[in-house]
Amino acid sequence: MNRSVLLSSAMVVVLACQPATPARTPPGPEFLAAPDSVMSALPFSEAVRAGDFLFVAGQLGTVPGKMELVPGGIGPEATQVLANVKAVLERHGASMGAVVKCTVFLADIKEWPVFNTIYRGAFKTHFPARSAFASNGLALGARVELDCTAYVPVARP
Repeated sequence: MNRSVLLSSAMVVVLACQPATPARTPPGPEFLAAPDSVMSALPFSEAVRAGDFLFVAGQLGTVPGKMELVPGGIGPEATQVLANVKAVLERHGASMGAVVKCTVFLADIKEWPVFNTIYRGAFKTHFPARSAFASNGLALGARVELDCTAYVPVARP
C-alpha cells in the first residue's frame, strides 16, 4: 500500500474518533443583585444561578423598594412574600411553575394554617417540595420568610 494512502487512512481514523464538539465546562455560579438600591445595599444576592438552578434568597413581606413590611400581619405578609418571590423569579427568567423547593420560616407556627391557605393559591400546576420552621425572630419583625429553588434549564449550544 502506498505511504500517502496509509497516512490519509490514519488521519481519517484519528479525526473520526474526535468528539463532534469540544466538551464545555459549565460556567460557575452567577450572583444576581437586586435592581433597587435599597435591596442591593444588603450583603447578599437576591438570587444565584448555578447550572440549571436558580436559588432565590429569603424574601420577606416587604413593600417593593422599601425596607418596611406590609401592614396587617401574617395574611398580608404571606401574600407579599409570594409576590416578592414571583418578581425575583421573573426578573431572572423563571416563574412560580419552575419552583421545585421552598423553605418557610414562621415567627409563630400557629400561623401555619393561614400561611398554607395563601401558599396554595400561589402554585397552579404543582406544589414544590417544602420544609417549614418556626423561628425565634425574623428580620424586621416579619411573620414569615420564604426562600426557594427553581429549575431553569440553561440553553446550551
